[in-house]
Amino acid sequence: MLEFTDVGFRFRGGAGVAGLTFQVQPGEVVALIGLNGVGKTTLMRLALGMLRPQQGSVQLCGHSLDTVPRHVWAQVGALIEVPLAYPELTVQQNLHIACLLHSGDPDRIDETMEAWKLNPVADRRFRRLSQGNRQRVGLAAATQHDPGLIVLDEPSNALDPASVILLREQLTRRAHQGAAILVSSHHLDEVARIADRVLLMNAGQLIGELDTTGPDLERAFFERIRADDERRQAAQGQR
Repeated sequence: MLEFTDVGFRFRGGAGVAGLTFQVQPGEVVALIGLNGVGKTTLMRLALGMLRPQQGSVQLCGHSLDTVPRHVWAQVGALIEVPLAYPELTVQQNLHIACLLHSGDPDRIDETMEAWKLNPVADRRFRRLSQGNRQRVGLAAATQHDPGLIVLDEPSNALDPASVILLREQLTRRAHQGAAILVSSHHLDEVARIADRVLLMNAGQLIGELDTTGPDLERAFFERIRADDERRQAAQGQR
């Protein structure tokens, strides 16, 4: 569903990503873990065509980003950084528009609001929602059309514990139904519960996978990051 091959992108200030190579298969949840500022959101934007690779290639359902058909894009669901919504429209109206944009079935909006526990705020304007409710609206809009590929950047931001459990259940169910899911997070324990693979990212590069079966995931994570930082410093010292 999603394939990166040696992808690189640099901003003018020098920050960016390099050498990104990985795949996300149907029915698989892949989690992207790293400290703040290491390039996770840049990777997500590259996956969705919001940024175009300067090196390498990104393929979506076997198509390069320049040739992805409209009906394939309609089968992608995404939430990057903050939910995209019309502030003056209600929750129900925003979900209706998002559904139409993805060629979904508007008759299922009531089902979506029930699934994401949004009925109490259905007629409330988006701008009047709490941060947690805004996030749930964004997640509902990203998943209500049964996308084949779901890309979520820090989806548990602003969610209370009950909503985090709801998110976990939704992603697990959709993966079982065949969706390919890429999710970034800094909540290691949470994504380890649902991810088939956990990719580690540091300084704009993927540095391997994290074994989630160990007893102390946080310690294992920081040890891998520290080892990579030391390797980079040693390499720079030899230049």
